[in-house]
Amino acid sequence: NGPEIMSKYVGGSEENLREYFEEAEENAPSIIFIDELDAIAPKREDTQGETERRTVAQLLTLMDGLKSRGQVVVIGATNRPDSLDQALRRPGRFDREIEIGVPDSEEREEILEIHTRNMPLAEDVDLHKLASTTHGFVGADLESLCKEAAMRVVRRIIPEIKNDEEIPEEVLKKIVVTNDDFKSALKEIQPSALREVLVQVPNVKWDDVGGLDDVKQELKEAVEWPLKHPEKFEKFGVRPPKGTLLYGVPGTGKTLLAKAVASESEANFISIKGPELLSKWVGESEQGVREVFRKAKQTAPTVIFFDEIDSIASTRSANDSDSGVTKRVVNQLLTEMDGLEELEDVAIIAATNRPDILDPGLMRPGRFDRHIKVDLPNEDARLSIFKVHTEGMPLADDVSLEKLAKQTDGYVGADIEAVCREAAMLTLRNNLDAENVPYKYFKEALEKVKPSNSPGDQVQYI
Repeated sequence: NGPEIMSKYVGGSEENLREYFEEAEENAPSIIFIDELDAIAPKREDTQGETERRTVAQLLTLMDGLKSRGQVVVIGATNRPDSLDQALRRPGRFDREIEIGVPDSEEREEILEIHTRNMPLAEDVDLHKLASTTHGFVGADLESLCKEAAMRVVRRIIPEIKNDEEIPEEVLKKIVVTNDDFKSALKEIQPSALREVLVQVPNVKWDDVGGLDDVKQELKEAVEWPLKHPEKFEKFGVRPPKGTLLYGVPGTGKTLLAKAVASESEANFISIKGPELLSKWVGESEQGVREVFRKAKQTAPTVIFFDEIDSIASTRSANDSDSGVTKRVVNQLLTEMDGLEELEDVAIIAATNRPDILDPGLMRPGRFDRHIKVDLPNEDARLSIFKVHTEGMPLADDVSLEKLAKQTDGYVGADIEAVCREAAMLTLRNNLDAENVPYKYFKEALEKVKPSNSPGDQVQYI
């Protein structure tokens, strides 16, 4: 183990290394395996201590010095290859660098088969389907997932077991891991590679979004198709769109659409609230952007959603008052989206209600290819929004949703949700034991809740 080589005495660490190599030569042919190599061989220019520098130098001479190493093979393992000293990463020392990446769908299925080999699985468990929905999961995550699913079965049958007795046969027969156990275990296990940035994928389906049929179709084409049918794009020789910008007046459902996309495309979902990337330290904001894209590439297919993108990507101007941090963040975003490195299987969605202040560099094809305007809902769309929000609400016979849709011209989705909530609250205020919501309270609610956007707001989006 890397750290056990280090000694508190001067020269002790180097002596330990020499002993290991001598022992290996005596017992040749042999393999020396150094785990957590970054602990003993960090970059010499970055370390303050003299001990680390001497240890690195000793390792370098032992691996490729004047004396031949004989029949000794050295294998090092690390999850931080970039913090190793460069001199180690050359032929003659570590000749081969093997990256063990995040497993793809077929590899995940094989790993699941290994971990469920001795498990009593129900017939409805489909490992192939499970493997295709666990993007970004590494081997340890999948092992944990199988363990967690099995624990759920144990929890179910524990009440039926008495302390001293043998477990009855009929109880043993109940020990079967079902598809539901895996589903509920999935909610608790997060992929390791996305630990800090992954968001629990919202359970919003296309049916939960009222109206906006054209916008839904465009989003499906831009995000779902490239992730689910990449071969179709190859056949026609076109590159799928990289980014989609949703813009429109507040309350029209831009964020809700992004949630639906995340849920329906079965991809990993990274949500970035614009301002959270900004930091008071120079260079940290750009590092945040780099980190997000690095993790997205590692665990593709991934959807990155920038909410309120105008807060981090406003137009770069010469007289910035924020010491140039916006310029640097925008530059970083531009190069990450369309720089020398290609983005594979990463879709980007951004939402804003101020498209006029976004940087022009972001608005060109190759970055945000698709600009989708989320309009005020028309009468049919308002009717379907009313249906979504009154789905679980007991309505009186005199309530006509068609009539309400006619009366709510200029209302956006958020306003209609507020009207339905207000009508229910007014009903409960008058009578806590009411059976249903009558039309008169909807009428009162309409007087109380006015459209949140004035006609003037619409002008700037034309």
